[in-house]
Amino acid sequence: MSNNAPNDGFQPVLELKDIHKSFDAIVAIENFSLDVHPGEIVALVGDNGAGKSTLIKIISGVYTPTSGSILIDGQPVVMSNATMARSHGIEVVYQDLALADQQTVYMNMFLGREPTKSFGLLDRKKMIAETEALVKELDVRIPSAHATIRDLSGGQRQGVAIARATHWASKLVLLDEPTAALGVAETAKVEEIVESLKKRNIGILIISHSLDQVFKLSDRICVLRRGKQIGVRKTSETDKNEIIAMITGLH
Repeated sequence: MSNNAPNDGFQPVLELKDIHKSFDAIVAIENFSLDVHPGEIVALVGDNGAGKSTLIKIISGVYTPTSGSILIDGQPVVMSNATMARSHGIEVVYQDLALADQQTVYMNMFLGREPTKSFGLLDRKKMIAETEALVKELDVRIPSAHATIRDLSGGQRQGVAIARATHWASKLVLLDEPTAALGVAETAKVEEIVESLKKRNIGILIISHSLDQVFKLSDRICVLRRGKQIGVRKTSETDKNEIIAMITGLH
């Protein structure tokens, strides 16, 4: 297997092969290959402009790669929009969360995918029950499923966003700087929630500017520099000095 991938006998949930993305004359991603396995956390690291967010947008269907292929469970797929990525079991948690502030937690959990009963009435009981079960399982500490998003702290909101992604993701959760705006205690709580996703056998790809967080959470680290993949290391077999050298080009 490539990229120091775990030889666990499982097929990768995601495989990127020779992904290339250019915007007119500007090359954003060049010959990028990576796989992510079920229950594995892979960190994407690199300076601003390295191409990390572009890659997340390619995997989530926001951008179409100029060339290269994406495989889910070994099957080639075309991600032409975000809806298609979701249909393949991929969910994204962005830094800005994309939560509806005026709505309750349970309505946010099912935003755009609300279950209905006869006559098209919303099945609120089902939404509340499923929200409470997941929030409890992930230990997202919120007052209740009825709480309004705007009344929650930053960490609680991030917990809800991750819980929502977990609820709908059957294959892969993409996390783009999930704790960038949070304090120390809230960051620690969100990291606990991310770690608990491993038990659900979902693949996780996380962008983080915090190397402390990367070394705490990830199984492997993929380094990008100016759109090129510099290397992939097993987290247990590398250290911050090597990763910093790879990011800065001083290795």
